[in-house]
Amino acid sequence: MSRRDSESPRTSRNDASRLAADKARALALIPVSRETEARLDNFVDCLLRWQKTTNLVSQATVDELWTRHIADSLQLLALSPDARVWIDLGSGAGFPGLVIACALAGRQGSMVHLVESNGKKAAFLREAIRITGAPAKLHAVRIEAFNPPAHADVVTSRALAPLEKLIGYAYPLLKSGAVGLFPKGQDVEAELTAASKCWTISAESVPSKMTPEGRIVIVRHAEPISAEPA
Repeated sequence: MSRRDSESPRTSRNDASRLAADKARALALIPVSRETEARLDNFVDCLLRWQKTTNLVSQATVDELWTRHIADSLQLLALSPDARVWIDLGSGAGFPGLVIACALAGRQGSMVHLVESNGKKAAFLREAIRITGAPAKLHAVRIEAFNPPAHADVVTSRALAPLEKLIGYAYPLLKSGAVGLFPKGQDVEAELTAASKCWTISAESVPSKMTPEGRIVIVRHAEPISAEPA
């Protein structure tokens, strides 16, 4: 048996039915072109194969892969519709970065930089980029060692770190004019309060389309608060 055959999805009929229903719900909320849908289908197939041997997403969310992960990522596009160059810090299983790259394919000048230091996840991302043909570039390094491009429109990250730390990671990009788009959960106000103790932030939060408690923090500017002299 070939490696490809051994990795082919073998979900039960019920599993496939649940995933198809979840896809329909996701695309009803965030419609995409047929070309983007085809790329996303290839991405999902690839992820489900790798999920059998590599923990890419929580197994409890696999049946809701389209709503919990894909549509949750796609909704960021509407917040910066003209953006072409995106940076995804701590890309993990490709959310939101690789999903956004699938949607941006065909748009001139589009590129999504995926920063992921975990070897197994980086290997998955490399394969997913190949299979989808999405305009994405993998940087298999720690965020601190990432050498960003000269220009970026958006910096994003999902489920990586509290906002205070995220802004620290993203600060060089924000300082150069990028907008930060950071999906957050019900503790967003507490995270904003904590971040404001270290950073002067120009930010707002908007509701997520996918979960009632979810918010997306839009950071347009941030500067560190200098420590007062002793």
